Parts: sequence; C-alpha cells; structure tokens
Amino acid sequence: MNIFLIGYRCTGKTTVGRSLAKRLERLFFDTDLELVKEQGIKIPEIVGKKGWAAFRDIEKRVIQCACERDNQVVATGGGAVLDEENVKRMKERGVLVWLRADIKTIEKRIIEDNTTQDFRPALTSKGSVEEIRETLLARNPFYERAMDFFVDTDSMDIEAVSDRIIQNLKKIESKKINNF
Repeated sequence: MNIFLIGYRCTGKTTVGRSLAKRLERLFFDTDLELVKEQGIKIPEIVGKKGWAAFRDIEKRVIQCACERDNQVVATGGGAVLDEENVKRMKERGVLVWLRADIKTIEKRIIEDNTTQDFRPALTSKGSVEEIRETLLARNPFYERAMDFFVDTDSMDIEAVSDRIIQNLKKIESKKINNF
C-alpha cells in the first residue's frame, strides 16, 4: 500500500512525505521532482514551452509510474487530483491524505520557499492571495472527493503532521482487519 499526499502547493507534501517515509521505512517519491528529472527542465519551462495540457499528460505518466510501485510515500503535484484517472489509480494503490492549509499559511510558505520559482509556476494572472483563493476554491472539491482523510498543517510541525497521518493510517488498517 502506498501513501499519496495530495493538496495545494506549500501545504507540506514534500517535506512531510520525506519525514513520513523515513519514519515508516518506505521509499519516498515526489512526482514533481521526478517529472523535472525526467524532462531535464523546470516545471515553469515545461509549462511555458509545452503548455499546461502537455504538463498534465507528463504528470499523469509519472503518477502511473508511481502507482506501479508499492510501499512508498508519494508527494503529488497540487493539480494531480484534477485528473480522474490519476485519482482512480492512486485509490487502487493506496491511501490518499489531503494536506490542508489556509490561504495565509500557504502565501507565507510560498514567500519563504526558495524552490517556489522552480516548481510552482503561476496558475493565474492574479496576485498571489487572489490566485491562492481562486485556485483553492476550484480545487478543494477535487481534494475532498479524492481523500481518505485530511490533516490541517497550519499550526503543526512536520513531526506532528506525520504523527497524525500515522494515527489515521492505523485506524484505517484496524477497520480493514475488523471488516474481514
């Protein structure tokens, strides 16, 4: 079983994913990092040269590769859940954990994150707060439909988020065992 971390940019998917993988002694797979490695250029360049549709096709292939493996923690790109096939594949291969954060937390993390320019191209032509608000409004229903459970990351450190995920995974495993 894989653990797929879904959610908007800067909600902690990569950072928490690395921590969680280490604690659970699993491999860590970041779809954005893998995509960049495979393409040999940064995400904004891919989007700029090929467009969002081509980017989403590449992302879909990378997610499919992640789903062919087992026993790993996978940090997905923020828009991965927009594709129903991605969600279906991930659900077949594991548990989907929605890492949530409010607009102010996301904006603060984007400003503080040195890799934002490399991995997070602008999604709209609006200012950052308006872009976050608009994109969250559009994407939250997708995250909600896809998730098995969520963890709010606003006021929690990496270890606390990892603890909460592990607690919820244990509950899910316990339910599976009790249902047999």
